[in-house]
Amino acid sequence: MTAIDDRVIGIFENLEIPEGFKAELIRGEIVMTAGPDRVHNWIVESIQDQIPRMRWHRSVTQDIDIPGLTSEPQPDLVVYERDAVEGPGRLIPSPLLTLVLEVVSNTSVLRDYQTKRELYAEGRIPAYLIVDPIKAVCVLLTEPTRASASGSPDYVSSRTTKFGEPIPVDLLGITLDTSEFQTYS
Repeated sequence: MTAIDDRVIGIFENLEIPEGFKAELIRGEIVMTAGPDRVHNWIVESIQDQIPRMRWHRSVTQDIDIPGLTSEPQPDLVVYERDAVEGPGRLIPSPLLTLVLEVVSNTSVLRDYQTKRELYAEGRIPAYLIVDPIKAVCVLLTEPTRASASGSPDYVSSRTTKFGEPIPVDLLGITLDTSEFQTYS
């Protein structure tokens, strides 16, 4: 890391975030967004409820650390095995995660579909689920690779389903029911 990276991380870690906002460190930039829509929260809640708590931690507003990068994204939901992390701390290293979820908003489309897709693949997170209430689709990305045909990190496998269709998530041993997912008005 460079001195600039260290300064940005220092600023980010000491940033006072106004109520109703969230901040993430994405490739050395501090990105602040307004709080989510109710539809967004209902989708996260529905997915969280479908993942067995006895085997998995299902954490919202959890910062993750992607080793070697100046990035500390905060996915809408992170899922990891119950014994993967012990003790207190703000960051979970990306190699310990099994799945991350992002629910697309009007202001996060490019970030969720492109920037975070590359970031999570580079962090070797086995599964990235994008839920898009604008298009009424879910995209499950699996099998991260460090370099795709374009040279950027990406996922080898991609499965797109419409809202209302089930999503098999083999890594978690579940099939997600999306019948309650709504679109933004």
